[in-house]
Parts: sequence; C-alpha cells; structure tokens
Amino acid sequence: MKGTDTNGQYSKIDFKTNLTGTIKSDTDIRIDGNVEGEVVTTGKLILGKQAHVKGKVLCGHADIEGYFNGELTVSGTLSLKSASTVEGKVHIQKLIVESGAVFNAHCSMHSEEDGIKKLKHNNEKAGEKAEQVANVL
Repeated sequence: MKGTDTNGQYSKIDFKTNLTGTIKSDTDIRIDGNVEGEVVTTGKLILGKQAHVKGKVLCGHADIEGYFNGELTVSGTLSLKSASTVEGKVHIQKLIVESGAVFNAHCSMHSEEDGIKKLKHNNEKAGEKAEQVANVL
C-alpha cells in the first residue's frame, strides 16, 4: 500500500474501548473496540472481529472482519472477511467478499480517480493539504 512511511506502525482502538467522536489520521487505523462517529484516514482501516463501528468512514483501503453500519467511502479496495457484517451505504473502487460475509448495503462503485477526488475534497473541507492525499493514493 502506498502511503506515509510509518515503519509498520498504526493507530489502534482496543476491544474494551468505546469512542464517540472523530478520528483523523494519515496512517493506518485498527479498530477492535466500539466507535460511533466519523473516521477519516488516507491509509487503511482495519476492523477486527470484535469491532463495532457506527457512523461515517472515509479511507484509502479497508479490511473488515467485524460490524459496520453507516456510510463507508473507500477510495481503493474494500475487503470483507467471512465474519464481517456491513450495513448502510458503501462507495468503493474494488470489492472483495469472502464466503460468509454479510453485506446489506446500497453499494456504488467509482473509478480510482473519483476515489482520490473524494478523499481530496474531504481533506480540503477539513483545511488539510490536499496534495498529501494525492501522493498517498
């Protein structure tokens, strides 16, 4: 995955953690706990088996093994593992679904360029540098 060199480091929300609010990062994020709100990262979002996320997510790539409900925008690849459940509205470039995954969502697919534009537009709204996003993807 292209992105900021973090030497394999990522942000992590442990399984006994409950978080309400907004998370913004330029690195990968792993969630094993409960999050309600908004998650924005130009890196990869990983939802572990015990993850329970409700809200709005915008990310470069996503691997989901837990539960997600809300609006999910992935500029790259969304990978749904066999134990995952995704509900809501999903905008992706590529989709990989393992047998056993539950996918009850309104899904639309976009090109790679459209995905970059969505991340770029969101970062401009937040006052961040859009050039960094284009370089990440």
